[in-house]
Amino acid sequence: MADTDTQGTSGQDPRKQGRNEGIALGRIAGIPVILAYSWFIIAAFTVVVYGPVLQHNNPRLGVGAYFVAFAYAVLLLISVLVHELAHALTAKIYRWPSEKIVLNLWGGHTQFESFTASPGRSVIVAMAGPAANFVLAAGGWLVLTAADLTGVPGILANIFVWANLLIGIFNVLPGLPLDGGRLVESAVWKLTGSQEKGTVAAGWGGRIIVIALVVWFVALPLLSGGEPDLSLVLLTLLVCSFLWMGASAAIQQARLRGRLPGVEAGALAEPAVGLPESATVADVLALAPDPATGAAPAVVLYRPDGRPSAVVDAGALATVPAAATAATPLTAVSYSLGAGAYVPEWSRGQELIQYLAQLEGLEYAVVDRDGTVTGLLHQSAVLGALTGKGNGAGKRMYGQSR
Repeated sequence: MADTDTQGTSGQDPRKQGRNEGIALGRIAGIPVILAYSWFIIAAFTVVVYGPVLQHNNPRLGVGAYFVAFAYAVLLLISVLVHELAHALTAKIYRWPSEKIVLNLWGGHTQFESFTASPGRSVIVAMAGPAANFVLAAGGWLVLTAADLTGVPGILANIFVWANLLIGIFNVLPGLPLDGGRLVESAVWKLTGSQEKGTVAAGWGGRIIVIALVVWFVALPLLSGGEPDLSLVLLTLLVCSFLWMGASAAIQQARLRGRLPGVEAGALAEPAVGLPESATVADVLALAPDPATGAAPAVVLYRPDGRPSAVVDAGALATVPAAATAATPLTAVSYSLGAGAYVPEWSRGQELIQYLAQLEGLEYAVVDRDGTVTGLLHQSAVLGALTGKGNGAGKRMYGQSR
C-alpha cells in the first residue's frame, strides 16, 4: 500500500537476497516478486480480528468465517501486488529498471535500481498504483451488481471492492511514504528546482497525516468520553508508526542527497604522498610537513605498475629505532588497501558513493589525472560530509620530534 521506492542495489545474489527477505513467488514481466515473512503477521491479525466479526454477522459460516477472513487477507495481498505492478510496469515506460517487488507487513514496495527522474514522470509512476486499485474496485462493483452475488462470494466481493477503494484513497493522501506524497514532492520540486526540498515537504506532509490520524481515531474518541475500538486503535497506531518512520526516513534521505554535491574525493581527503614499495622508513622521515597543517602527510605505497597498495601506519612507524630507519622497508610498517581502493580526486556525489560502496576497507587513495597520489580519503570523512557532522583528518606525526 505505502511505497518506499528505493534506488540502488546491494550487490548481493538476488536469489540469496530473496531467501533472506521471504518467499520468492516468481517473476511477473521479468520482475522478481517476494512475499516477506512479515506478511504472515498481518494475515494472522486479519484472521484474528475479522474472523469473529464475520462469524457474528454470518452465524451459518461457523468456523468457516476464519477461512473467509484468511481469504480476505489473500485478496488484500493480490490488490497490493496489482498496485505495485502498476508502479513497476509504468516505470518501465520510462526505462526505470525495477529490481524487485516486496509484499510485506506494511503492504508492499517496489524497489528500483538507479534512474533519472523528473517531477512529471515521478507523479505518473506514483499515481499508477492507486489508479490500479480504483480500477479493481470498479471491476469488483460491476461484478457485484451484474451477478447479484450472495453468501461467501458476495462477502468476498464486497470486501474486495472496499479494500481496493480504501487502498486507493489512502495512498493518494499528500505525504510520504504514501504515493500522494509524490504529488507534493513534484509540485515543490517543479517550483523550486530542488527535488530535495520537495521530498522534505512531502515528508512533513506524511508527519501531518500521522498526527491527523492519531487525533481522529484515538484522541477524539477518548476526549469525548467514548471507548474506541481496541483493534482499530492498534491498527491505527501500527499504521501511523510505519508512516512516521517512512516520512522521517524520506526527510533524512533528502537531506543526505542535498549534501551529495559537497562530497568530493579531493576536498575530503587528507594530504598524502606516494612512495614506491621499495622505500624505507628513512624516506618517510625525510618528508617535509604539509604547509597547510604543519603535520606530516599520509604516505601511500604504490606497486611497480603505479597502483596504490598500502598505507604506512604512523603508530608502527614510530616504533622503528632511529638506527634501523634506513634498513627498514615501509612494507614492514604498513597495512594493505582494499583491492582497487583508489579514486580520482575529482570524483564526487552519487557516483563516488556508489563506487566506494563496492570497495573493501575504510580508506582509499586519491590520485590526480597523472595517477600521482595526492590524498588519503577516509570513509568517516565521507560519512561526516553526508550527515553534516564533519570529521576532520587527523594529524600524522611521523617521528619528526625524534
